[in-house]
Amino acid sequence: MVIEQEKMRSLASRLGQEEVRGRSPWTDARKRFVRNRAAMTGFVILVLVALFAIFGNGLAVWSNEDLDFEVMGQVATLGQPSLANGHYFGTDDLGRDLFARTVQATQVSLTVGVVGAAIAVIVGTLYGATAGYVGGRTDQLMMRIVDILMSIPYMFVLILLLVMFGRSITMLFLGIGLISWLDMSRIVRGQTLSLKNREFIEAARAIGVPSWRIILRHIVPNLLGVVAVYATLLVPLMILTESFISFLGLGVQEPLTSWGALISEGAGTMNYGTLWQLAFPLFFFCITLFGFFFVGDGLRDALDPRDR
Repeated sequence: MVIEQEKMRSLASRLGQEEVRGRSPWTDARKRFVRNRAAMTGFVILVLVALFAIFGNGLAVWSNEDLDFEVMGQVATLGQPSLANGHYFGTDDLGRDLFARTVQATQVSLTVGVVGAAIAVIVGTLYGATAGYVGGRTDQLMMRIVDILMSIPYMFVLILLLVMFGRSITMLFLGIGLISWLDMSRIVRGQTLSLKNREFIEAARAIGVPSWRIILRHIVPNLLGVVAVYATLLVPLMILTESFISFLGLGVQEPLTSWGALISEGAGTMNYGTLWQLAFPLFFFCITLFGFFFVGDGLRDALDPRDR
């Protein structure tokens, strides 16, 4: 009898622990995200696009720099998509394989989007958290700087940076990231103002924890939900910006390419009947943007405390 009672207590204890673990906010958020069909569809799309960027070169018969001299000059007739000659997406006007170039464009555009968003998130989060926590005149000065920078046309600054410091992909990373953190800083500052007077912050301040440690160890971790949602929405903005810059001819330069550069080339040859040059890069560009927007909306709904 005593053994059975001990077993019942042990079972009840385990069930209680599982129930407590099941009520974790992150677990609940994950379940809500998985139940969101649009978010999961976007997540699957992004995984497939990432796999295409990583393993696409292994499926390509031609490299992105190879020239098919038999197709050159007769792209409208011989450069169409075909499995027979290994040009799955067709070729461009120079006889280069569009499948291989689309793989490279996917790698470049995703890298620009992710790296640019990462720079913007890191700078904006630290800047906004510092301004919100310190407060006073420091906060006023820091946010006035943000207001002044936001009054300057975003695209003008980016084009000016590329013209002055060269059209390299590294400069494109830095240029897009360093002028995209302004909105993030304002969002993080607003959230920090609501956190700085909470009990756990007051306790850390009372025992003499330095301000920089409070910001990094207590403020920033409690903002990860908001930061994660905004980051997923910031990546497609970075990709759009890079594509627009490349469409103007100021982005990545040959032999590299991106979705914007391929779309620009395809748009210039539409009148010659080579629609595949526009269709394939535009398709990857659109589904990737939709994927990020769906995932961002799903994360926003999953992490919304009002839905718990």
